[in-house]
Amino acid sequence: MRRRLLAGGLVVVAVAAAYWLLIRDTSLEAQLRLPRATATIGTGSDAIAVGPEGQLLAWLPLSEDLQLPSLPLAALPKGGRLAGPVLQQARVLGAAPATLRPYIENSYYGESGIDVTLRSGIELRFGDASQAATKWKAAAAVLADPSITALDYVDLHAPGRPAFGGSGHTLPPAE
Repeated sequence: MRRRLLAGGLVVVAVAAAYWLLIRDTSLEAQLRLPRATATIGTGSDAIAVGPEGQLLAWLPLSEDLQLPSLPLAALPKGGRLAGPVLQQARVLGAAPATLRPYIENSYYGESGIDVTLRSGIELRFGDASQAATKWKAAAAVLADPSITALDYVDLHAPGRPAFGGSGHTLPPAE
């Protein structure tokens, strides 16, 4: 009985060794995925990048020509992560489509919740960070509407029915 168990164990070890050394694909492909910076805290050479989920990316160098929206914080939060309204703002900015990112100036927490200001002065009123991607799509649809030439705000609380008004600011150029 012991010989059969020993023989069976040796067969298992031999099969495992053959697989490990001869059959298994031994090539590895390294992938490095850096988090995308979506906002900053601070300005100039003291600016710290912030990721789409509120993580501080202090180790990530920021290029001089990269224009990221700023978050309204005077000092870095302890623990390396944002919390509260500023975290919600980071999530909204992180969900912004690539085509609109160059036009975002900053965000703040106002009376209506999270507001994002475009470089042209138009205010996008998100309310909270829920459905941020859907709200950005609704904002893009309003901004791309050829019948609208100027406005002051886009209310995105109900992304299926965005409201907008005003005529004080021109729309970002179409790309």
